[in-house]
Amino acid sequence: MTLAPGRSRIGPHEFAVGQDVEFMPSVFDRNIPRGGYVVTRALPGDDDGRTYRARSSTDGLERVFREAQLKAGRAFFRA
Repeated sequence: MTLAPGRSRIGPHEFAVGQDVEFMPSVFDRNIPRGGYVVTRALPGDDDGRTYRARSSTDGLERVFREAQLKAGRAFFRA
């Protein structure tokens, strides 16, 4: 089976734009603030999974995360 250009074998994104999520850092992510984020954009997936751009509820900066690094949650503060 061939896929159309720009399509991947992974399913739809788990989180929606505007949804509150919580960043779950690994030992390699100690420099990224843990806690609440708000999804600002669902990015195209690659072979390693879906990715998102999310804004921190703490410092207001946007970062890119893999879906496995996030869980549904409530942001602590809205910027």
